[in-house]
Amino acid sequence: MIRLAVRVARADAASALAELLAFSPAGVEEVDCDEHTIEYVLYGAPGELPSVDTLTATVGDALVEVATSEIADDWSSRWRSFHVPIEIAGTLYVRPPWRERPTDPSLIDVVIDPGQAFGTGSHATTRLCLELLVALARSGEARGQLLDLGTGSGVLAIAAAKLGFSPVSGVDHEPESVAAARENAAANGVSVECSQLDLRVDELPHAPTVTANLLRPLLLELAPRFARPPALLIASGLLTDQLDEVAGVFAEHQGMRERTRRHDGEWSALLLEAPGRGRILSPT
Repeated sequence: MIRLAVRVARADAASALAELLAFSPAGVEEVDCDEHTIEYVLYGAPGELPSVDTLTATVGDALVEVATSEIADDWSSRWRSFHVPIEIAGTLYVRPPWRERPTDPSLIDVVIDPGQAFGTGSHATTRLCLELLVALARSGEARGQLLDLGTGSGVLAIAAAKLGFSPVSGVDHEPESVAAARENAAANGVSVECSQLDLRVDELPHAPTVTANLLRPLLLELAPRFARPPALLIASGLLTDQLDEVAGVFAEHQGMRERTRRHDGEWSALLLEAPGRGRILSPT
């Protein structure tokens, strides 16, 4: 197994990650190196990973360093030790299937097998989305239809279904993600309609509540493409200095206003609402 580490300038991390996910739609490992640098790691068998020249051309000015190394053949089993359960706002307990159920019966158990799909709940952007879903549940707004754009492993859609949203659907460009989300939904005993859809070109379905844990470039593309705005939109995958721009674009094209924003380190999430919504969620 080969470990390919790509170090990029922190200021350009979001755009670099978007490019790298084209090579590894199943996701990449993120490592904080220092205040100026982030390392993204791709794994694969010899011959499966992009060449250094290709990465240099793709990531461009953001690139700091590329390094490859061999790792033990048992990595495919040892990687499980890196996936640990997380608790969200005293309400959700998100875990891989090889970890034990929560001992606290009040926690909602969400079992996510990361498999070949990106999104286990451990990344800051996913945690922020889950926190906002819990906040909506606590304010009595976890009801009605929810659509998860770029569903990955299905973690947001599954959590939403367990919090009370119904019906719940998820779309993703990658067929592996669609399959993984369906399997995870079945394992959790919830109904989530999963389908393949290219967010850049296909017509966007409508739902009163939408989750979009994407990246800034794609969120900016999507803003003018909604035929009508959702009542509530959770948008994440954003660095803190990108929030105002994304909120402004959705205000311009959809008339949506910002209800709250949340932060976890350098990553942030927005809760936007259509005009006429009145409940207030305080930031944490």
